[in-house]
Amino acid sequence: MTVLDRVQRVDGEAGVFFLQDADAVAVSLNCEEYTLFPGFCDVHVHFREPGFSYKETIASGCRAAARGGYTTVCTMPNLNPVPDSPENLEAQREIIRRDACIQVLPYGSITRGQRGERLSDMEALASKVAAFSDDGRGVQSADQMRRAMEAAKALGKLIVAHCEDESLLHGGYIHAGAYATAHGHRGICSESEWKQVQRDLKLAEETGCGYHVCHISTKESVALIRDAKKSGVDVSCETAPHYLLLDDADLQEDGRFKMNPPLRAREDREALLEGVCDGTIDMIATDHAPHSREEKARGLEGSAFGIVGLETAFPLLYTELVRRGILSLRQLAQLLCEKPRKRFGLPVGNAFSLWDLEAEYAIDPRHFLSAGRATPFAGRHVRGRCLLTAYQGKIVYRASREE
Repeated sequence: MTVLDRVQRVDGEAGVFFLQDADAVAVSLNCEEYTLFPGFCDVHVHFREPGFSYKETIASGCRAAARGGYTTVCTMPNLNPVPDSPENLEAQREIIRRDACIQVLPYGSITRGQRGERLSDMEALASKVAAFSDDGRGVQSADQMRRAMEAAKALGKLIVAHCEDESLLHGGYIHAGAYATAHGHRGICSESEWKQVQRDLKLAEETGCGYHVCHISTKESVALIRDAKKSGVDVSCETAPHYLLLDDADLQEDGRFKMNPPLRAREDREALLEGVCDGTIDMIATDHAPHSREEKARGLEGSAFGIVGLETAFPLLYTELVRRGILSLRQLAQLLCEKPRKRFGLPVGNAFSLWDLEAEYAIDPRHFLSAGRATPFAGRHVRGRCLLTAYQGKIVYRASREE
């Protein structure tokens, strides 16, 4: 039985909903027409604690997630300490137990210190982590990735890969396309992503490991994964809202347009949209990656890689894809909730969000609950406002009257 099955409207005039569970939630709202969704699930976020709390904290990240309708997130391991052992992981788990208002599931790193040299203590970590990833860096050694896949296969865990061949970067920081050429920027070639996807798909086929590709951005990655699925490889993948809605023609000389992988060409964006529509791309994740104001104020070349996305993902995707007839509302809900939960084995539980899909407003980073403010969508007009999010019988977000 799903959350949608268990929610009943008990007062049509007042808009009162409750969840039929031991921990029932009753909410009174002053509108009649709302849309209810199971809690969204984002398998790719950076909450920066421990080690980098000046960028984001578990508490602020959770508040941002709840405002975006998310009740489950998986946090990447580029932290200090890196969660490469139970002892290091415990530093993060302690903060989660203390400060999280939603479900926060950490990744364990694939290699010790994310240095790509020795495998982490995968066996000891397996029962405590969502999966294994070195996100932020690609595993450069094919032999090391093979060993990681063999270990993950034995432990029943996914390998979640940031695919990036560092030998092909050459100091680049935006896509090696028309904008980079016209403005004298160093580019990141598409091959730096898809070459490692190609390598890993072969390894996944040989080892039988469950393999998930992070934030794909190129048309070649889409084609490779589509073919691998047809061949029976146990592979899934994600892309992010910015890769579906923007390309390098939208770039500005501003750090809020800098992320890794970068915004690619129009044909890449079109291939990603096709991949979402035909099921090649299994889910949409935000790659929510907050930085300080100073770190994002140094232009395209000098700013840190990464933007925030938890508070804007659903409104952007609903406005640009559902309202334009590219996806149905049901398909979007599957991409944000059902498919990531199924692939990662994460039940919905007692969690939902309530939305006014007719609310129209401009995205204003000054109102974000995340400590990060950098988004290429600042000022974009969208439809869809989260009114309330509930998790485990508690209201974890309620829109203020001013919103």
